[in-house]
Amino acid sequence: MRGHFIFVGALRQQGPLHVNDLPQRGTERLIAWELGLVLVTAWLAFISIPIALGEIGISWDALNHHIYLGWTAEHQRFDQDLFAASGQTFQYPYLYWPVYKLSQSGMSGMWAGVALATLNWLVVPPIWMIARVCMPGRDAFAVVMRAAAVALAFMTGVVLSMFDSTSNDLFAAIPFAWALAFAMNAFRDADNTRNALHMSVIYSGIFAGVSVAFKLSNGPLALLLPGLWMMTGCGVRRKAINFLMGCLAVIVGFLLAYGYWGWQLWSHFGSPIYPLYDYWFQPLRDWLGWKP
Repeated sequence: MRGHFIFVGALRQQGPLHVNDLPQRGTERLIAWELGLVLVTAWLAFISIPIALGEIGISWDALNHHIYLGWTAEHQRFDQDLFAASGQTFQYPYLYWPVYKLSQSGMSGMWAGVALATLNWLVVPPIWMIARVCMPGRDAFAVVMRAAAVALAFMTGVVLSMFDSTSNDLFAAIPFAWALAFAMNAFRDADNTRNALHMSVIYSGIFAGVSVAFKLSNGPLALLLPGLWMMTGCGVRRKAINFLMGCLAVIVGFLLAYGYWGWQLWSHFGSPIYPLYDYWFQPLRDWLGWKP
């Protein structure tokens, strides 16, 4: 009994226990394994949804164009089908290829959902990178807060519904999440590389270009990234170089991802983004004397 009172008295002198009171070696080990633990936990959480449901839902969009566009990603059909999936016929089709292949494989709905959830899991690393910029501490409390931030990023009905359907909206957002993560990482490290060209800016630009290729509606969001690029580098000259290199990287990323599909649309309809803003390209077609 006397020993019990001595132990309680020692705890009172030390004050309440805190997450940062973990042994230093344990904290360092936790930080070393942090990203791996977050990735594994997120993947298990994602795939648990289709496994628990035993299936994924087939929405009207899936019947209307998800599978059809995946088919056209392999076999262009502009000269064979007439407005087969209404206006969605001209969407960037390669995001829908996984759904098409899964539908043709004979795989069960549950395992198809696991495969699609694994693709969506690629958004987790950039979310964690963004959390690390916002909470850069190297203690147990910061580790817990970063993990909580990653979890909160997916705790909305809209995001969770992506794991019960063939929708690829989350998949299409992955490149932009990487672009934002690299942009934030660039100005986080600005003081460490004062005179160097930040490769993070170039990576950010490439991913931004790919994100716009995936969905043109990502374009307005991509316009905000140069503001982050301008926070990198030391002095106006270095900031301007990073800004220009980032913009060039956007063009490269867009052309790499969209170039072939844009050429298909141009060859058949005289506009690389047909049917959007078709009147922009009418003067060019008139000048070339070409009627698609």
